[in-house]
Amino acid sequence: MIVAGIACIAVVAEAVHGDVVVENAKFRLVIGEDAVAQSLRIKATGEELLDNGERLPFFSATQDRPFDNELKLAFPNKRTIYQANRVRRLGDTLVVGFEQECYEAKIRLKVTDDYAAFILEGFSVPEGSPYRWLKMDSPSVSEFRIARLPLKPRVHFGEWLNTVWDGNGGVALLGLTPEASVDSEMRAGARVLCVDAFRDVKLAGTGAALVVDSSPERLLDRIDALERDFNLPRGVMSRRSDKLNASIYWANDVVPTNVEEHIAFAKKGGFRMMLLYYLSVTDSRGYLPYSTLPDYDWRPEFPRGERDVADMLAKIKAAGITPGIHTLQTHVGFKSRYVTPVADPRLNLKRRFTLAKPLSRERGASGDLFVFENPAGAPMFEGCRVLQFGGELISYQGFSTERPWRFTGIGRGHLDTSLQEHPAGQIGGILDVSEFGARSCYIDQRTDLQDEVADRFAKIWNCGFEFAYFDGSEGVNAPCGIYVSLAQDRMVKKFAKPPLFTEGAAKSHFGWHLQAGANAFDMFGPGEFKARIVQHPLAEAPLMRKDFTRIDFGWWGVFMPGEVDGRTRRAEIGTQPDMWEYGTSKAAAWDCPATIKIYGIGRTRKHPRCDDLFETIRRWEDVRARHWLTQEQKEMLKDPDREFHLFVNEAGEYELVEWRQLSVAGGKSTPARAFVFERYGKRMVAYWHTSGTGVLELGDGTRLALGPMRYWRTPLPVAEVERTFADARIVD
Repeated sequence: MIVAGIACIAVVAEAVHGDVVVENAKFRLVIGEDAVAQSLRIKATGEELLDNGERLPFFSATQDRPFDNELKLAFPNKRTIYQANRVRRLGDTLVVGFEQECYEAKIRLKVTDDYAAFILEGFSVPEGSPYRWLKMDSPSVSEFRIARLPLKPRVHFGEWLNTVWDGNGGVALLGLTPEASVDSEMRAGARVLCVDAFRDVKLAGTGAALVVDSSPERLLDRIDALERDFNLPRGVMSRRSDKLNASIYWANDVVPTNVEEHIAFAKKGGFRMMLLYYLSVTDSRGYLPYSTLPDYDWRPEFPRGERDVADMLAKIKAAGITPGIHTLQTHVGFKSRYVTPVADPRLNLKRRFTLAKPLSRERGASGDLFVFENPAGAPMFEGCRVLQFGGELISYQGFSTERPWRFTGIGRGHLDTSLQEHPAGQIGGILDVSEFGARSCYIDQRTDLQDEVADRFAKIWNCGFEFAYFDGSEGVNAPCGIYVSLAQDRMVKKFAKPPLFTEGAAKSHFGWHLQAGANAFDMFGPGEFKARIVQHPLAEAPLMRKDFTRIDFGWWGVFMPGEVDGRTRRAEIGTQPDMWEYGTSKAAAWDCPATIKIYGIGRTRKHPRCDDLFETIRRWEDVRARHWLTQEQKEMLKDPDREFHLFVNEAGEYELVEWRQLSVAGGKSTPARAFVFERYGKRMVAYWHTSGTGVLELGDGTRLALGPMRYWRTPLPVAEVERTFADARIVD
């Protein structure tokens, strides 16, 4: 420590004493001259927001090891965090120094009445520093902490946005670019928010923004101003759009010959949004989904390409429906021109290996591939045992962890790639195969391939799509917290018109500005539907509310009665109206929509309760569009143990009633479902046949025709209604 102090004496001598004050109309931040955050107050209320009992510095720099010659002799050669120990302000620049290492960071300040931005400009090495003698870029910083704030906990912590807030105000510490790494932790009772920059991604130019206000709604106003000033995607504006709570009609086969039919079907369910799977407009060449991504060749139904797609979208818009597009932007299919016959060098490799022996062009059914690195831990799941060297893919059956290290049982020209000569010393590695079906692999986000894919996809988007679903977003290389949203941002930057909002399969911090819809949950079979709604979207909705975000309670599939569900592996009763009513009512309680997936319009129409299913959605979509629900009703709907039905009365008006399921004809496995509710002192029973038609004969001899949903009104008490339906029998 003495050596370090002597080495840095020239730097310390330059220090200007005094606290650094960063303030605007909303807050006042004080950073001591020792670089420790001392105070952060809301001006309107005078409330102190910081809890820095640990005296955590605002800034820090991380090195892979010490580089100052005297320091590396005195301290261990390991990843080391050097905390800031001094800061001074020179106009709009903060000059930051660090313990032990002798360099300074320069942080540019931009302060407006809405926010304070801290942007790393770079590093400087003063005269007399040991770095002046090293033949290297100085300094060798691998990570830089641009900002760190230990805050008093509040009612809500939004992990995605990086904010703490309640009804009396809030604080958000945001990244200014996709390259910023944003995180938090609990330390000594304080919620510590931080923003970092990584050398291997981007150091200079990466920034953080501090936003503070005395009300959560005005906090969003401040973030909106930040988005405008820094030309970020408009996350606040998207969240305030009236279209955000509209459920989505998803279809995989919308083409010019059936678009009117899809429009009619969507309107039947009251949908205002229609999401087209990318295979609606691009050609799969007969292969399974994902296989040809990202070639994006037009389907034969669009001989004029963009013009035909634009004409089809114009019909959808003319019907009052907003069209969107669903794709998997990080996937490269195994039948794509990016894989065969020559694999693109920009595909992501999970691990890299160096050939210890050459491979000739000759094909061999099996053999060994010798490498200089130990292959221990290489993937062994079927379909994922793939190596890439040059433009050739090579499969393997196993590997040896004893020298000489090698992959065994190799297969040349895997996935129809061309055989190539591979000299000793060539570097390749393990292909990053997608875990979803092993029909595709992922893009190396450090290359320009994602931009090239964005250019190809933009020709589709520019036909007139208005929102997007970025599926497969989790398919990126580390650091995932950066590349998930960076991959999405690289796509959107190529669009001629920004999306109203996006949804996606994964989210990271910067994506908050893009994914106003958060994510949609995958399909659950009828046998588990309600339980999964409770377990997943209903549990996540309050978490996303902490990030000022709604979620998508879908996707929901139309399962046919008797169909074997892919999750539960058993024959099901099929999707029934009460299931969708349960899900969509819980979604509406949180001002959230759902997405209904239509796998073939003809198939969906064959569902015996299709009309009831779509009428259920239509009613709730009308309620959403009209903002009909009161806050009291929403609170009731949130209860997972209570089920509700939107009843249309004699005057054509909605009534929200609570109903519960009856045991019919001895059990719920019968092909009849019934739910009882109270109305004006009498009991009403909604009942229907799950898969066709029939007659339900009650215990008193009353015969009810079974088919689509009907209502039966009775003065019988609830207990008698229960007994009557339990003792009923189904007759032809």
